[in-house]
Amino acid sequence: MNTNLNHPLVLRDPAALLAHTRQQWGGQQDLWVFGYASLIWRPEFEFTEHRWAQVHGYHRALKMWSRVNRGTPDCPGLVFALISGGSCRGAVYRIPRAQGNEVLERLWEREMPTGVYDPKWLPCRTDAGPVQALAFTLSRRSPNFTGPLQHEQLRHILRHSRGRYGSTLDYARQTYECLRQVGIHDRELREVLSLA
Repeated sequence: MNTNLNHPLVLRDPAALLAHTRQQWGGQQDLWVFGYASLIWRPEFEFTEHRWAQVHGYHRALKMWSRVNRGTPDCPGLVFALISGGSCRGAVYRIPRAQGNEVLERLWEREMPTGVYDPKWLPCRTDAGPVQALAFTLSRRSPNFTGPLQHEQLRHILRHSRGRYGSTLDYARQTYECLRQVGIHDRELREVLSLA
């Protein structure tokens, strides 16, 4: 199975990325965070407001290698990322300004221990008006981006990849069920799960 593991991992300094993100936020207003997968069903931070939101220019894709959380170096799993192109429905959370720095640190421990994502401030459309929210995107140039995967590869990953937080299959199913319950229909994810 070709998993593009011959590419060296491009690890960036998570502390520098956090400092840059903090500087962009500024700490003068409440912090907004966009969730598109597990942040919807397991945010792990307190928030004062939750809205359903639409982001244009990025889409949710199960196309990021996971060698720790949902797989291992020998049997990599997959996790979701925001990839350029299309649009994505998800959730935005408002965190009070006073708790913003603490929540950013917790998000970095969870999402950015190796600096894999590109944190970006994206405009999010909600029924109550637009907000700028922090989102974790992935470049197609990243060695962690899977590129196209054949059905046979996906089937192998769904059946065998497991990491410290469980299997890729459980993660994908939880995300699909959560999205479905709130009226977000992800056809591509449904097709991937049908391979299992």
